[in-house]
Amino acid sequence: MPGFSIPVHRALTEHILLGGAPRSIAIVNGTLAGAVGLGLRLWLVGIAIWAVGHFLAVWAAKRDPLFVEVGRRHLRIPGHLSV
Repeated sequence: MPGFSIPVHRALTEHILLGGAPRSIAIVNGTLAGAVGLGLRLWLVGIAIWAVGHFLAVWAAKRDPLFVEVGRRHLRIPGHLSV
């Protein structure tokens, strides 16, 4: 309607990232790295898993911040056009 406007806060439009990676991926990555590093006492392997996983998640989030949601939708909805 003309003459009416409301502010849209940044928190409603920006994606939730932890260290540049999507929040859910960062939590899963940190949990997996912590389980390997602390549970199996493989410190270097746990740090390597975390570093590589976080690097890949940040790289993918820079290209498409919604890549997690797109991937979930891709797996949930079947393809209808077979080539």
